[in-house]
Amino acid sequence: MSRRLLCGFLAWVLMGSLAACAPGRTERPQAPAQPITLKFAALRILDALPLFVAEKQGYFTQNGIQIEIIPVASAPERDQLIAAGQADGMINEMTSTLFANRDQLTVQVVRFARSATADSPVFRILAAKDSGIASLADLQPAQTGISEGTIIQYAFERLIEAEGYNAATFGVVNIPAIPERLKLLGAGKLKAAVLPDPAASLAIQQGAIVVIDDSSHPEFGYSTIAFRKAIIDQRPEAIKAFLAAWEKAVTDINADSSQWKSLLTEQEILPAPLAEIYTIPAFVAAGVPTETQFADALAWAKAKGYLQSDLAYKDCVNAAFLP
Repeated sequence: MSRRLLCGFLAWVLMGSLAACAPGRTERPQAPAQPITLKFAALRILDALPLFVAEKQGYFTQNGIQIEIIPVASAPERDQLIAAGQADGMINEMTSTLFANRDQLTVQVVRFARSATADSPVFRILAAKDSGIASLADLQPAQTGISEGTIIQYAFERLIEAEGYNAATFGVVNIPAIPERLKLLGAGKLKAAVLPDPAASLAIQQGAIVVIDDSSHPEFGYSTIAFRKAIIDQRPEAIKAFLAAWEKAVTDINADSSQWKSLLTEQEILPAPLAEIYTIPAFVAAGVPTETQFADALAWAKAKGYLQSDLAYKDCVNAAFLP
């Protein structure tokens, strides 16, 4: 063996011996990632049922997120929480998203929450039982309880117009809180009101009369899930996880809706007197409002003076996180 090869061999052996004597290096196990918490503002309405089912079934935790549900009594209260950054997401409507984005892109719709069908309305225009109102013609001179600047007002006016009437000739009174509208209608202090389910079904059980609902014009009756754009940009994986959990909850509800009545009652969404007779409608599968629905909501908001400028569909609606 040459001198050069011998020196190289000895050096290799020495390095190997030193390595063998060195203390062993072990990889430190990584601490488990902390689950992301999303704060979600929710009205006590039927549309929120998948939220509570997903929470009860553990679907959010399974997907690596935690949900802090913030109960709200009215749409304005909900929107204020979002504007202040005190909530990350909400069940809202296209009009709410448009108003939030009035000055800068703040909120994006990521999914439908509910959508009206021919068999299942989302919003109803109801008349008090002793009001003498049975049709839109009877309703015209009355004061109808609505929530101004929300989907309630939008649905009210669009339904009236779809039947050939001028919405501007119908009287309204602004009562933002759903429980208050229900209470005043039941007491006869309101001749009419626009209500979502299950409040509408309770009013009907108490004698209220359906004047019209959005089952005849389902394109106007829907609610949405929206998140603040800052959260979408910072935590896209959390939004995707949220929607995957929501989808599993929708599948559970649609497979056997009757088993979730008690949950609706616990969450003070379904009044106890309705529990036995109420049928939970099917929830819509993953999807977002169409460009046509968006354009109509935008046109309405501009015509009412709530908005002065145009907004783009792609800025307000984001379908990228649907399962």
